Amino acid sequence: MATDAGERTKRRHEGTGIGTPAVAAAVLTGVVALYIALVAFGNITDFDSNQQFVRHVLAMDTTFKDDDLMWRAVESRALQDAAYVAIIAWETLAALTLIAGTALWIAGLRGRGDGYARARRVSTTGLLMLVLLFGGGFIGIGGEWFAMWQSEDWNGLDAATRVVTLCGIALLVVHLPFVGRRSSGADGADPARSGDVDA
Repeated sequence: MATDAGERTKRRHEGTGIGTPAVAAAVLTGVVALYIALVAFGNITDFDSNQQFVRHVLAMDTTFKDDDLMWRAVESRALQDAAYVAIIAWETLAALTLIAGTALWIAGLRGRGDGYARARRVSTTGLLMLVLLFGGGFIGIGGEWFAMWQSEDWNGLDAATRVVTLCGIALLVVHLPFVGRRSSGADGADPARSGDVDA
């Protein structure tokens, strides 16, 4: 009986040690959360710096100014600033989502809550928000539609690529199959004992 209880405890804690996938997922989610929170904070407290970046990208005034492309330019300051405010709001929401995801990973590692399933869902949501912003927004729309790649002065493609790469790695780790904590069933059975994987 004691042996069974010890084995159950051992298996329940399997996958929660330093260097395990669950810890890696928590750390990566936390790192991305910290990064985007600082980005959003910087944009709010130093509003003008990246406001100029967004204005120049949308105005396409430092591109090759090809007549076949310049019709895409957005020269309205109101629209430019609205786009910038929307970016900041999206970054802030993504940061809050990833902070929540990090907290859920930590709770799962400590045996609280419903295990890793919710942490995985929330973290995935936050990471995909950043992939949409930096991949779809900056690389796709900014880089190609507004020809940001042509600008030597206002070019954020390298930074956007780094963020998308980091988020991609985090998504892969978050979705690795690993044994994790789960809430016990109604009959008190321990899911880890049956070898279930929190997928």
